Amino acid sequence: MTPPVDLLIRNSLLLCAFDDTGTELPGGWLAVDDGVIVAVGDKDTAPPEAETVVDASGCLVLPGLVNAHQHLYQNLTRCYAAAAHVDNLTDWFWAYFTAWGRLDAEAVAISTTVGLAELALSGCTTSADHLYLHPEPELIDAQIQAARDIGVRFHPVRGSMTLGEADGAICPPNLVERVDDVLDDSRRLVEAYHDPTPSSMVRVGIGPSTLMSSSDAAMIESAAFADAFDVRLHSHVADDPDEEAYVGARFGRRPLQVYEDFGWLGRRSWLAHVVYPNHDEINALAAAGVSVAHCPSMTMIDGGLPGGPPPIRAMLDAGVNVGIGCDGATAADHQSLWLETKTAMLLSRQREGRASAMSARDALRMATRGGAHAVGRDGEIGQLSVGTNADVSVWRMDTLPYAGVLDDPVTGLMHCGPASAWHTIVGGKFVVRDGEPVTVDVPEALRRHRAAASSVQGLTCQ
Repeated sequence: MTPPVDLLIRNSLLLCAFDDTGTELPGGWLAVDDGVIVAVGDKDTAPPEAETVVDASGCLVLPGLVNAHQHLYQNLTRCYAAAAHVDNLTDWFWAYFTAWGRLDAEAVAISTTVGLAELALSGCTTSADHLYLHPEPELIDAQIQAARDIGVRFHPVRGSMTLGEADGAICPPNLVERVDDVLDDSRRLVEAYHDPTPSSMVRVGIGPSTLMSSSDAAMIESAAFADAFDVRLHSHVADDPDEEAYVGARFGRRPLQVYEDFGWLGRRSWLAHVVYPNHDEINALAAAGVSVAHCPSMTMIDGGLPGGPPPIRAMLDAGVNVGIGCDGATAADHQSLWLETKTAMLLSRQREGRASAMSARDALRMATRGGAHAVGRDGEIGQLSVGTNADVSVWRMDTLPYAGVLDDPVTGLMHCGPASAWHTIVGGKFVVRDGEPVTVDVPEALRRHRAAASSVQGLTCQ
């Protein structure tokens, strides 16, 4: 007799695999054993016996969403009054630096806990995070432990700022790091935590924050480090007119041209934002295999960037891989990957002036397969296929916001809402179950977060 599998999700309203053939199965089911999907079937195929059975009646079953760009520590300064009316990137950084200079291990750990819990409620099962400020050592170690406790796959990027105000850059002296120290700490993190296996829960990357705060050596040596240690390479680029002006004055070239000069345009790189690429640059990104992390709310929350939303449709049509990221809570003020995916869909339609510019399935494909490819995990996560990790998001479609959605729940999920995942499952284990986080004590986490946020903001915790 065949032994039962660990987990069976059955009776779905619709299962969308987001595999290479676009499989969609009304009444579909999937079976999980040892953290991996071992079978997928439709309503006419008998599923195996299982130790745990989830009845997904009335639910849309999707891959877990993949967050391609995030700054989790920034939820400590969400809706920060000092930055409420800042209109450019330079002033934005300076509005926050004093508070962010107070980061410590507890603040970073609890911001990671709260941020990943919020992301999990939005169906996210894997998140990158770019921590580029290190006022004290081993902050990423604290993040990794928090992520392990939550149970979400975590891709921390060891970021840095290596050029300060004295050199005409945007970073206060107390947060400027030496390049050799950054590389030494990156090596330590890779050797201690990086797991390249297909079921990995932690993979470490490297990435100077931006050309506005990074020395030439930091950019060049980070690319060499990524090649030598076979890790991903990440940074911000073309995200604000201030950056274009700064880079033009410093290098006499456009930002993406400088990244190419520094050896960054290759398949291990993924770049956040890329709001202002021209036609030739889009083609260069596609030819080099560079991925883009699109963070739509970031382009609007501070009043909208001049020039309008990024040309995502043009990037996709040219063959650029695009994922979706929530960015920092100070740039989006939320950490819902569902909401960012909906916003990405709407912004592309607004830019192009037509609904067909971005379908719900197009947007969800960016949030699943696009994100998986960006962080180097295509074929491991972001799809519901036999042999992939059992990272699943389950969405109830029988609730008030979806009344009347009868024949296309995928479009319903993205057009309607607000939405939270009913179940979020990582490697066959529940992180969210019946709409509630199960791996974190939420009241205690919020108590710790309020204390840490008050300390970082220089306030008295009440």
